[in-house]
Amino acid sequence: QVQLMKSGGGVVQAGESLRLSCIVSGLTFDDYAAGWFRQAPGKEREGVSCINWSGTRTAYADSAKGRFSISRDNDASTLYLQMNSLTPADTAMYYCAAGVYNYCSASWRKTTDYNSWGQGTQVTVSS
Repeated sequence: QVQLMKSGGGVVQAGESLRLSCIVSGLTFDDYAAGWFRQAPGKEREGVSCINWSGTRTAYADSAKGRFSISRDNDASTLYLQMNSLTPADTAMYYCAAGVYNYCSASWRKTTDYNSWGQGTQVTVSS
């Protein structure tokens, strides 16, 4: 059974930082790309960032570029998302996901590129 255990969410003020972590078990982590998604109330789940199996290639949504950084430690089967300069617009439930492929495809922002999901962690940014 594949499990993705998340940590690092919370409540912060605008301008502050958070780091999300996601420990993956039940699959060979470095066989797959991985990604972070978020979903705000009343909105669809959207892709935030993707990283390929080796960590050498990354992709970001425009809203995350320059502020967020995705990384992975394959020895620890852990995925990270460093989020800086947070704004209230970043408030959402954040999810980690393991990909279908070992690379970030052209459709990496679509949920169909991923087949294993964490349970979500809430990030709230106050103004």
